[in-house]
Amino acid sequence: MVNYFSSDFKLGILGGGQLGKMMLYETRKFDIQTYVMDPNPQAPGRLACDHFTEGDLMDFDTVYAFGKKVDVLTFEIESVNVDALELLEKEGTKVYPEAATLRKIQNKGRQKQLYADRDIPTADFAVFATKEELVASVEQQDSKLPFVWKSTQGGYDGKGVAIIKSEKELAKLPDTECITEALVPFKNELAVIVARNVGGEIKTYPVVEMEFHPEANQVEYVLCPARISDAIAKKAIDIATRVSQAFDHVGILAVELFLTQDDEILVNEVAPRPHNSGHYSIEASFTNQFEQHIRCILDLPLGATESKLAGIMVNLTGAEGFSGPVTYENIKEVMTLPGVTPHIYGKKETRPFRKMGHVTIVNEDINTARQIAEKVKDMLRVISK
Repeated sequence: MVNYFSSDFKLGILGGGQLGKMMLYETRKFDIQTYVMDPNPQAPGRLACDHFTEGDLMDFDTVYAFGKKVDVLTFEIESVNVDALELLEKEGTKVYPEAATLRKIQNKGRQKQLYADRDIPTADFAVFATKEELVASVEQQDSKLPFVWKSTQGGYDGKGVAIIKSEKELAKLPDTECITEALVPFKNELAVIVARNVGGEIKTYPVVEMEFHPEANQVEYVLCPARISDAIAKKAIDIATRVSQAFDHVGILAVELFLTQDDEILVNEVAPRPHNSGHYSIEASFTNQFEQHIRCILDLPLGATESKLAGIMVNLTGAEGFSGPVTYENIKEVMTLPGVTPHIYGKKETRPFRKMGHVTIVNEDINTARQIAEKVKDMLRVISK
């Protein structure tokens, strides 16, 4: 067995943003030697790793050269050069999740087609190679407005996603490969974090419920456990497990779901990495998602996924109207509230809706935690001065 701990073993992480930074907390706990690459010389993960490389994650040569330095390579962001990952795998570097898994997930068209091929419930969709194809489909009434438009590549946190209600809005879309999805009349957005190690051991975290900012299309609150029945929770976990098996992933897989008005579960999309919907686990779970990801990719036994307490995560995003050096207004007052833990990601500059941190609230009662979360949201503002 490889000695990962306090040894010459090298773990590489592509991306040094907040997810990489929080993953590095766990490698520090275990004393694992880490190499991190990020295009930003001031990346949040820079100070927490052993070796930092500034580099373009989409550049083949840069990713390949970085991967040759390490024994196991993982990533905290999907926008990385998959061709380089494939060559590294062929030459013996272990990459988890594997390049083949990332290639399926990187493109939302391929992702949706996999759901259709595996009879995994998802919203009706169509794939278009160009904007011209989409416009023609609408003109011929094969595609009916309104619908959800998504760029197949690179969209996240509300970027590359739009609800299109008119031909005027359609005309403003970029010319790119895209998918359209039927609007789903959903009651809730849910998520399930699935963990799978190299040996195939699988564990799931409890179903969480997400509340979104109506304008920015970003998650404002994540509640664990979700306020749903046991029957619906079981259905969500069963479907998330099927999605995990379809992608044959290693690591953390976040499966985002819709709960429809008639209590059906539809898969929205997935992320093959630690995810915003699992941040609550740092304080609320026996094994947080970042430690679990490390356990998965090193083929260690998976930790317990149950919660110790109810947990709510509040996203801290830049307030509208503020750009520049960041200040966290009222953070001392927020830290007097019971069960509150702030996480500041280390980004020096704020701008509207930029993710700057999160706050976890734990409590024995989810409704009490939700009330405290509302206070946190009202009090703590991310501004510049």
